[in-house]
Order: sequence, then C-alpha cells, then structure tokens
Amino acid sequence: MEKAYSFRFYPTPTQESLLRRTLGCVRLVYNKALHERTQAWYEKQERVGYAQTSSMLTDWKKQEELEFLNEVSCVPLQQGLRHLQTAFTNFFAGRTKYPNFKKKHQGGSAEFTKSAFKFKDKQIYLAKCTEPLPIRWSRQIPESCEPSTVTVRLHPSGRWHISIRFDDPTIQPLPPTDKAIGIDLGISSLVITSDGDKVSNPKHFKKHYRRLRKDPKSLSRKQKGSKNREKARIKVAKIHAQITDSRKDHLHKLTTQLVRENQTIVVENLAVKNMVKNPKLSQAISDVSWGEITRQLAYKCRWYGRNYIEIDRWFPSSKRCSNCGYIAEKMPLNVREWDCPDCGTHHDRDINASKNILAAGLAVSVCRATIRPEQSKSVKAGAKNPSGKKQKPKS
Repeated sequence: MEKAYSFRFYPTPTQESLLRRTLGCVRLVYNKALHERTQAWYEKQERVGYAQTSSMLTDWKKQEELEFLNEVSCVPLQQGLRHLQTAFTNFFAGRTKYPNFKKKHQGGSAEFTKSAFKFKDKQIYLAKCTEPLPIRWSRQIPESCEPSTVTVRLHPSGRWHISIRFDDPTIQPLPPTDKAIGIDLGISSLVITSDGDKVSNPKHFKKHYRRLRKDPKSLSRKQKGSKNREKARIKVAKIHAQITDSRKDHLHKLTTQLVRENQTIVVENLAVKNMVKNPKLSQAISDVSWGEITRQLAYKCRWYGRNYIEIDRWFPSSKRCSNCGYIAEKMPLNVREWDCPDCGTHHDRDINASKNILAAGLAVSVCRATIRPEQSKSVKAGAKNPSGKKQKPKS
C-alpha cells in the first residue's frame, strides 16, 4: 500500500540556498511552459504536450540568460513539467479550472524521483547536496521500505517539510466489525452520526480571528519589497499555518476513530466548491473542511479494509422521514427539528439526515438498489435539481 510520511527539516545555509534556487527554477520552468502552451493555443490553435515542453527545457538551458537552470538538478524541473501536463489533463477532463501561474511568495515544492536522491542509513541525500538533510524524524519508517519519491516543500511561513513516499507492506486491515454508520456533515456540529452522536465544530479560524484582523492591516501599511513587509507577511503566514495544523490534527484524530469503530461509512458527495460561493457561509464552510474529512475517510477506509460509500448529493436526506419515508416539500435551514405529518415521529434534522444517508448507502452496497425513494410532488428524490440552482449549503 502506497503511503507518504511528512517530516519537518532544518536545512543548513548552503542547503537552503540550493533548495531555494531549485524551487525558483521549478517555478520559472513551470510558468514558461504554461505561457508557451497558452500562446500556442491562442495563436495557432495547437496543443503542446509534455514532450514538446521537455524539448523546450533543453533549449532554455542553452540560452545565456537561463544558464542558471543547469545549476540545479534537472529531475525537479522535469517533474514540474509533468505536473503541468497533469493539470492540463484534469482541465480538459472538466475536473479543474485552467492552470494558473505559480507565485513567488506562496512557497513552492520540488519533487525528486529515485534518480535524484539517495536513501542511505536512514538519511536523505538530494542531488547536488553533499550532506544529508537534517530531518526531524518524528516517526519511524518501516525497515523494508524504500522511498520512491521525495518532495521538498517550502511553506509561506518559512517552514521546510519533506514528504517521503514509499510502498508500506506493514499496513494491515483492521479486525472486521458489523457496525455501519451514516455521517451528515454540518457547520454548527462538524459531524453528526446515525447513532445520534454530534461532534462539535472547534472553529479554528474564529479562535485566531482577532490576530488575523490586526496583522494583515499591519502588512498592508508596509512598503512593497521592503524587509519589514516580508517580516509582516511571514507573521501572517505563521498564523494561517497554525490554523491549518490545528485543523488537520483534529480531523485526523476524528477520521481515524470513525474508521476504527465502523466497518461501513456512508457520506454525501457534497459539491463543496459550489457551496463556498455563498458569501454568507463561505468562511464557515472553508473552516470545517468537509472535503478534507471525506478525503481522509476515503483513503483510510482503503488502507484498513473498510467500506466507504458516497451517495448522490441531491438525495433529500434532510427532508425525508427516516421512519416512514415521507418527503417534506420544504425544509429551510432554520428548521432544526420537525414532526413527520404521516407517522408523527419527531426528528432532529441532522440525526434524521444521517440515518437516511446510512439507509441509502446500505441499499446501494447490499442490493444495488437505487437511492431514490418515492417521487415527491416537486422533485424526484435523489434526482438533480431541475431548476439548475446551486446546491444550498448544509448547516
């Protein structure tokens, strides 16, 4: 099973100078290749692929003003071109937007394949580096594992991290259990399960809101290009890094617990990118990181032999009675509890939704049944919104 460990490291001044030059060259090559591909399409309606950009890179290295590209390893430069090709592939497949140019002050990364690094005596030697990277080994890498790729990343806050990817044979499925759970994702409560449990939203962004209001104002008053502005930028970036670290730590603990305790996990396939377009809830939705929750659940279920099921985002989980199947005509976000007109059952909105999500997921998993129940007066349950309106955010 392929796995990646991320470690923090503290490069020497010589190593940091080389790594910063490498990141700068990767960014330059990526941006130049993106420019060439864009111009070729607008001027000649021609598509330029990875092979053509690789030939361009060879020519660029021969130019006098770009001779510095020869001072760094060629592998990260080629990997940058491959990443650009992947970005275009995803764009033409409709999965992402058109690739953007990389910016200087947003950090950067450089990927090294086996030919550009050496793993010896539990030390990493990168190409053109005579000394091993001073890595803080916060966990042990399995003895029999050989890294396949190494990615060096500089964060906007100035921190250096290295991601080591390898095939880990030590990952084993967890003991099977009969428990299945449906999960409804929300804002006031981060996770609501079909068992009736609610995980409160820690609101990481709100805890640092005052600092994030004060420091960016100080940054905006600094002159562009000055050392004081760079100090202020790093200060703001460190706050954002602290928020990100706290959020990821909390989500990893939560998702690991859910995977350990349940054999089957069912969630909704939410269109988070569309939902954050709501100006009133965009900040709250971004803070809860629904996409990160589902991403972690998906790969951890794959690692540990659990069943991960996603149901249609248009399934009326909140409007449907989990007891009798009645579907309400409307269910505004301010309605947190309701009584079913048919059977009289009293429902908590979120718990009822998680029960319906579980039932729909089990129907798909066990008997390949449709997740669309009886047709309501307005919209058939589970069908796409006929009005073409954007999906409303959950709470």
